Amino acid sequence: MGAQIAPKSPASHLRLLLAQRDGPPILLGGAHDALSAKLTQEAGFDGIWASGFGISAVQGVPDANILSMTETIDAMAGMAAAVPEVPMLADVDGGFGNAVNVIRTVQRCERAGLAGVCIEDNIFPKRCSFYDSVQRALVPIDEHVGKIRAAVATRKDPDFVVVARTEALIVGAGIEEALRRARAYRDAGADALLVHSKRPDFGELREFAKRWSASGQDKEPDGQTQHCPLIAVPTTYGMTSAEELADAGFRVIIFANQALRAAVRAMRQVLADLKREVRPAAVEGCIATLPEIYKLVGVPELVANEAEFLPTTPKT
Repeated sequence: MGAQIAPKSPASHLRLLLAQRDGPPILLGGAHDALSAKLTQEAGFDGIWASGFGISAVQGVPDANILSMTETIDAMAGMAAAVPEVPMLADVDGGFGNAVNVIRTVQRCERAGLAGVCIEDNIFPKRCSFYDSVQRALVPIDEHVGKIRAAVATRKDPDFVVVARTEALIVGAGIEEALRRARAYRDAGADALLVHSKRPDFGELREFAKRWSASGQDKEPDGQTQHCPLIAVPTTYGMTSAEELADAGFRVIIFANQALRAAVRAMRQVLADLKREVRPAAVEGCIATLPEIYKLVGVPELVANEAEFLPTTPKT
């Protein structure tokens, strides 16, 4: 965890974290529903990544804009309500359409209690960055600049964070194109830049961060530093530590889908064991106890509220 702070809202909490230029990297854990959000909070992450990949997966569909804006943000609203003390960054793909759709997306996300949005420059409908069955293209730079400008202009809370994400490296457009897009998105008002890669090593992103810093792209025209932190998602280059990423210039690290993948493997194993053994005791040693679940979902608070507010005399 980073420095302990007492912000006024989830958005101000996330903005304060992003403003910290020194110290440990900011760690966001990926969650896909309210229960996984609670577990991410319990683990002590600085914030939560509301994963579009994960939300799609728990509905049994690919990460390809199959779920609507309403379905996606309703799921995120439930997650944010479950952990109101933790800032949650919403993965809203490309904003569910053009800049006009982005306006409504930001309005809905703010009302849902989310701390910010991450908007990517994939064409609509998007495909998960790691799917290899479809050749993807990016929207033109000016179109995505319009989306970022619309998001910034729409937010009511000035602390609400707008992250611009470029998939230039994902589609093989190269580092120079990634730099060009990152520069344009920063100039459009993005508060942070997520630069995605599906390489199995960190070399490509290390070179991006080096060139970004060396080219002075984090400077205003008057020479003053404009703080626009870089974000990495080390899904495919998993041997790279958060400390190594931070040393290279990435301030925020997102562990996007590991909790979901762990849950799938654990459930598959337990269900196979139950089917084979046909008795619950066969899996008791590798599953959470009922009291653990009760605590996670707030049963102790329920019992306390019943004792405090429900009538104690029996009905006649």
